[in-house]
Amino acid sequence: MRIAISTDKGFVSAHFGRCPSYTIVDIEERKVIKSEEIANPGHSPGFLPGFLAEKGVSVIIAGGMGPRAKSHFAENNIQVITGVQGKVEEVIERFVRQEIRPGEDLCEHGGEHQPDDEPCHHDSEEEKPGRLTGKICITSKGPDLDAEVEDVFGRAPYFIFVEPETMEFEAYKNPAVEEAHGVGIQSAQLMAEKGVKAVLMGGQVGTNARRVLEAAGIHIIIVNGGTVKEAIESLKGN
Repeated sequence: MRIAISTDKGFVSAHFGRCPSYTIVDIEERKVIKSEEIANPGHSPGFLPGFLAEKGVSVIIAGGMGPRAKSHFAENNIQVITGVQGKVEEVIERFVRQEIRPGEDLCEHGGEHQPDDEPCHHDSEEEKPGRLTGKICITSKGPDLDAEVEDVFGRAPYFIFVEPETMEFEAYKNPAVEEAHGVGIQSAQLMAEKGVKAVLMGGQVGTNARRVLEAAGIHIIIVNGGTVKEAIESLKGN
């Protein structure tokens, strides 16, 4: 059996057609025989299903996919599994163990794509500041602790990664600021890669980014402006 996984920096991409690459995996008798990552050859209606079918793919795994693309895959006898999140290596292991279960589609198609930074209005509220241990991240307008907290998540100019106990920090300039799509998801995946326990920001986080953060067990904490240092002190004081 040969499967394909939409891939973005080692994680399952939420956008099937726009992912940078695909991980192609050969599986025999519940063992991985071969795994390789190939570049996305380009996205046009009906092309990718045929392209992957020619490569012998029988299953496609992605975070999300539109109904038309699913129809094209069905025409090429390729099973579609969407709503999958996490590191590609872990997803492969889960697939081999037959533990992959489709989840809620992460790519919200309705003719128009929902921007990744569009505020979502959940029934549940963001978590209030409390005692958390481990590394945290604050969205920031600048590269130091005296910079103001940024309202948006995915397009924040900087992410400040901090160890609250020691106040040691790393300023990370966000490379996704200029990208057209998927910035919230990319930023959420970065949080998971960095081992962040909580993200502090001044505003809301988009639907898709929220799902990735929640899947990684990362707390979302909304703060009322101020500087990065003040946000950290507020968190430590509760």
